[in-house]
Amino acid sequence: MDKDTFTLQSIRQDLIDNNLQAKAIIQDILNSRTSIAELEELNEAGRAKLSAIRKSIERLDDWARDTADASLAKEVDTHRDQFSKTLQAFRKANVSTMLEIEKANREELMAITGESELRQRTTVRARHNQGSLVSQENDVTEKMLAISRHLSETTQKSAVTLETLVASSQNVEATSDELHNTAGSISMSGKLLKKYGRRECTDKMLLFFAFCLFLACVFYIVQKRLF
Repeated sequence: MDKDTFTLQSIRQDLIDNNLQAKAIIQDILNSRTSIAELEELNEAGRAKLSAIRKSIERLDDWARDTADASLAKEVDTHRDQFSKTLQAFRKANVSTMLEIEKANREELMAITGESELRQRTTVRARHNQGSLVSQENDVTEKMLAISRHLSETTQKSAVTLETLVASSQNVEATSDELHNTAGSISMSGKLLKKYGRRECTDKMLLFFAFCLFLACVFYIVQKRLF
């Protein structure tokens, strides 16, 4: 196996491995319902895999241009379409998981609020120790405040994560458009080169016929003068 073949196979293998790992991370994101911190770690790993996929596609595209391989160019287009679908799935998984985490936090807050009201009614009816009631109310209030702060932090982190995803998506779309435009320019340049090549061949033929005509004229003049 020569060096070029090995390099090409290495690029293809990197694309396969990173695609599988990116899909696994997307599934982990969908299964994650614990905290925003865990979601951010998965996001960081997912963005790294998406970046690696994009770089491998760019390397494969450069290879297709240098070798003018039509089948390899089609393979690049296929990888681009697959990358676009993976990116969309990554974004949807993040949004879905963030909504689920926020929903779970709200439900927890509502449950604690309901528990607090039930304890208050029971304590009032039973007329238990007022000091115990005040202590329970303070504990519940502190828990509610802590969850409220957690919800606020979760919302802020969710907004930052969404902004990062949108920015990444815009960069990927801009890169994809630039690659498509470059491919169109290269295709047009190839057509022009073929056209100029045909014109060059035609010019050579015309010059050859003109030279033959010139030799015929010279031969005719010399023949007339000698005979």
